[in-house]
Amino acid sequence: MSEKMSKEDMVKEAVEEAKAKAAEEAVQSEESADESEAGAAAQDAQEKEKDADAAGDDVDGGDSAEEDSDDSDDMTEGSGEEDASKNEKRKLFGKKNKKDKKDEKIEELTDRLTRQMAEFDNFRKRTEKEKSQMYEIGAKDIIEKILPIVDNFERGLGSMNEEEKATPFAEGMEKIYKQLMTTLESLGVKPIDAVGQEFNPDFHNAVMHVEDEELDENIIAEEFQKGYMYRDSVVRHSMVKVAN
Repeated sequence: MSEKMSKEDMVKEAVEEAKAKAAEEAVQSEESADESEAGAAAQDAQEKEKDADAAGDDVDGGDSAEEDSDDSDDMTEGSGEEDASKNEKRKLFGKKNKKDKKDEKIEELTDRLTRQMAEFDNFRKRTEKEKSQMYEIGAKDIIEKILPIVDNFERGLGSMNEEEKATPFAEGMEKIYKQLMTTLESLGVKPIDAVGQEFNPDFHNAVMHVEDEELDENIIAEEFQKGYMYRDSVVRHSMVKVAN
């Protein structure tokens, strides 16, 4: 009985020892797990600190970069203002920029057109003057050919006595003469005053001189042939006798 009890006790002790050993191993395993977890946590903390330091360096670098960029912006603005002032000075005191080819071509064409217009205006005025002169020369030529007919009318009417002037024939001739003179006058033809006027070689042609105390010197005493003017030019000079 005693042996049997002792065996039971031995079994119990063995069981208790195994339990104690298992408990110790569990405690050790828990401690090792806690240590491993603590190590991992410490490692994680160290990595987080490293990341935080790196982030801080990046922030510091960004700040410095911003400061550098601000400094560069300030320098750029300063240089831009200096360039603007230089450009203004160049515009005020520097040489003028060369003209564009298009502007030069426009100025050339404008100058050419102005010259051509001036030349055309001069040509027009010269042509009008030449036409006027040609018309005047032609009119003077025709008037000069008509004047002998006027002279014959005047001689014929002057040779009639009072009885002959009262006849219908003489009256008809006189009416034709008056109509002819009215037509010439409307065209700008008028006789030159001669008798009693001072001699003027521009209008008169002296063919004879006479001594006459009643007349002053260089005064026209008699007219042999009547002179005529067309507008402002002489068609025929008056043929006169001048007193000395």
